[in-house]
Amino acid sequence: MKVSAGRHSEDPSDVPAAFDDGAPAYDTLVDSNPGYHAHLRISAQRMQIPDSGRGLRLLDAGCGTGASTAALLSVAPHAQIVGVDGSQGMLAEARAKQWPATVRFVHSRIEDLGDAGVDGPFDGVFAAYLVRNLPDPDAQLREFRSLLRPGATLAVHEYSVRDSRLATAVWNAVCAAIIIPSGRLRSGDASLYRYLRRSVNRFDGAAQFRERLRRNGFTAVRSETMPGWQRNIVHTFLAEAPR
Repeated sequence: MKVSAGRHSEDPSDVPAAFDDGAPAYDTLVDSNPGYHAHLRISAQRMQIPDSGRGLRLLDAGCGTGASTAALLSVAPHAQIVGVDGSQGMLAEARAKQWPATVRFVHSRIEDLGDAGVDGPFDGVFAAYLVRNLPDPDAQLREFRSLLRPGATLAVHEYSVRDSRLATAVWNAVCAAIIIPSGRLRSGDASLYRYLRRSVNRFDGAAQFRERLRRNGFTAVRSETMPGWQRNIVHTFLAEAPR
C-alpha cells in the first residue's frame, strides 16, 4: 500500500515529508501485503499498452519506491518511462534499484510537473495510490488529461471502499489487525498507517470517482476491482483523453 501523511499533518501538502520518513521501511511493509505487486501489474495490464510499449512514452505519477514503475515495465519493457514523486526518500529507494536506460526518475510534486521539466504528450499515465492524497484531485486529473495524447489511457490504481459496506468493514478490520500494528513494528511510528486508514475511508466511492473522471473531461470511463481479499477495496479506474 502507498500510504500518506502522518505525524506531520493531515494536510495533503505534507504527504511528501511523511513519505520521506517512511521510505526506509516502505518496501518491507508492502512486500508483506499479499497481492500488492501482482495487483499493480494487473492494473498496468488493463491499460492494454500496445507492442510492449515500443515508441511510447509513459508517466508513472507518484512512483514511490518504484513498485508501480516495475509494474509498467513488466507490460511495456520497450517504452520510455518517467517516474515522478514528491518524496526524496522514496525516490532514493527507487533509484537504488536496477533499471534499464529507458526508465528515469524525477523529483517533483505531481502538481508541479511542468516546473520540473516533465512535459507531454504521454501515451499513458499510471497513477497508483496517488489521487486520494492530492490537495486538488480535480485540477490534477485535468492536468493528466492535458499531458495525454488524444485517445491515450489514464489508469488510476486506488483504494475505494465507500460503495460497499463489506469492503469498508474488511478494510478497517485489516488496518486494525495488521497494517497499523505492522507499521508500528517496522517504523516505530504508526501515524502514517492510521492516516492511510482514514484517507481511504474518506475517499470517493467507485461510482463517484468514475463520475469525477467524466466531469474532468475523460471519456470511456470504466473500472474493475482486484481479486482476493482486496475485492471492492482496490480498483483500476481507466479513462481516455478525448480524441
